[in-house]
Amino acid sequence: MEVVILPGADAVGRLAADAVEAVLRTRERPVLGLATGSSPLATYAELRRRHREAGLSFAHATAFLLDEYVGLPAGHPQRYRAVIDAELTSRVDLHDSRVHSPDGDAADVPAACAAYEAAIAAAGGVDVQLLGIGSDGHLGFNEPGSSLASRTRIKTLTARTRADNARFFAGPDEVPHHVLTQGIGTILDARHLLLLATGEGKADAVAAAVEGPLAAACPASALQLHPHATVVLDEAAAKGLARAGYYREVYGGKPAWQGL
Repeated sequence: MEVVILPGADAVGRLAADAVEAVLRTRERPVLGLATGSSPLATYAELRRRHREAGLSFAHATAFLLDEYVGLPAGHPQRYRAVIDAELTSRVDLHDSRVHSPDGDAADVPAACAAYEAAIAAAGGVDVQLLGIGSDGHLGFNEPGSSLASRTRIKTLTARTRADNARFFAGPDEVPHHVLTQGIGTILDARHLLLLATGEGKADAVAAAVEGPLAAACPASALQLHPHATVVLDEAAAKGLARAGYYREVYGGKPAWQGL
């Protein structure tokens, strides 16, 4: 696992955008894994800028979302597909038919989850997966206690997660109780995992994921199992890391050609 500590959220966004751009420019049929929440917003803003000002193309890419709420009505602005459209996909040259999300309206939820797994596999797997981390260490919507081998499935959101997400809704009572989410095992299948975290509120979860034991109690600790996982943090999110000096030294001495 590589840990990169940067001055602020804008720097985190630029470095993450570099990794996405590298995939877009080097893969014939790149597959992007997209996350919602506040963590990737600076990355999406930077990718929009590069598309607008430097001609970065997404036209040959396919994208898969990490998760989707169950039960939000069509057209609701907090459906994750709507959020991703607003923040990125509708603002670059990525055709709507190439953007996929779990079917939160499915009558047969297990069948919809299996179909989503099959669609990711048929696309060749995810090249780079953007990730955030919950204040309790959840990854996607895999809450503490989730199996580290889990696949796409329905999950019940904890009161803490619903409270964390209430800022996106008119009030906490409007936050759905269920989601469809890629499992930890599904996430670990991606070729490059890129976890982004900013703010002191994520510091304890980041420390547990990076330096704590591998445990279902902190689902994001599963990144320790991955051969190509990068954790990009601002100073506040890195506050709880005991080995922050080591991470800075290693990244500072990294060959410029190596990238992420």
